[in-house]
Amino acid sequence: MSKLKWIIFIVITIGIFGILIATSKNNQLDVSGIDVNAIQVANNQNGNIADEVFGKVGSKVTLIEYGDYQCPGCGTINPTIKSITENYKDQLQFVFRNFPLTNIHQNAKAAAAAVESAGQQGKYWEMHARVYAGQSEWESLSGTGRTDQFTKYASEFGLDATKFVADMASANITNKISYDTALGKKANVVATPTFFLNGTKVDSDKWSTADFSTKLKEVIDAELTKASIALPK
Repeated sequence: MSKLKWIIFIVITIGIFGILIATSKNNQLDVSGIDVNAIQVANNQNGNIADEVFGKVGSKVTLIEYGDYQCPGCGTINPTIKSITENYKDQLQFVFRNFPLTNIHQNAKAAAAAVESAGQQGKYWEMHARVYAGQSEWESLSGTGRTDQFTKYASEFGLDATKFVADMASANITNKISYDTALGKKANVVATPTFFLNGTKVDSDKWSTADFSTKLKEVIDAELTKASIALPK
C-alpha cells in the first residue's frame, strides 16, 4: 500500500472512531440537572415510567434502594426490606431503582425488565418479590428459557402474557432501566444493594446480616422523629 493510501486509510479510520465516540456520548443520559433524591415522575428520558412508590406517597421520609435482581446479597436482604417497608408503610415512602451489574450478572437487566413490565399491568411489587424469591430458578437461563420463566411468574398474577413479553423488549422499559442506572451513578452507587434515606447513604456495609433489620429501623426511626412523624405502633 502506498504512503498516500495509508494516510487516507488512517484518516478514514480516525473519522469512524470519532463518530463512534460521538454516538456513544449522545446515547448517554444527561441527568446532571436531576435531583436523584426526589421521586421521579414520568418523562421522556425514563420511557415515561415514573418511580414506583410503596408506602405513604408524599412522606417527608424517603428510602431509596439501588438493586440488582441477580445480586445474591440483594436477594437475601429483600425479605427484610419487604417486612420493614410494610411495617412503615404509613410513615415513609420506599422506591426501588434498577442498578443491574451487567458485567457480572448476565440476567440482571432482563429480570429488571420483567419487573418493570409487570408494573405496566399494575403488579410491580408482586413481581419484584417473585423475581427475587425465584432468583435460583432463572439466574442461569438464557434466551427463550429466561423469558419463559419470567412469563410463568407473570401468569401467576394473571397478567396478559403477550403484552408482558412485548413490554419486556420495549424501548420504554430499556430507557427506564438506563435512567435508574444513570441516577445511581450520579449518586455514586458502585455496589448493590445501596440505600439512601432522605438523600443520605445508609452505611449498611458496617452492619452484619444479623443486625441489618434492627439497624435500619433505628436510622428510619431517627429520621421519622426528626420529621415529627409518629413511629408505627
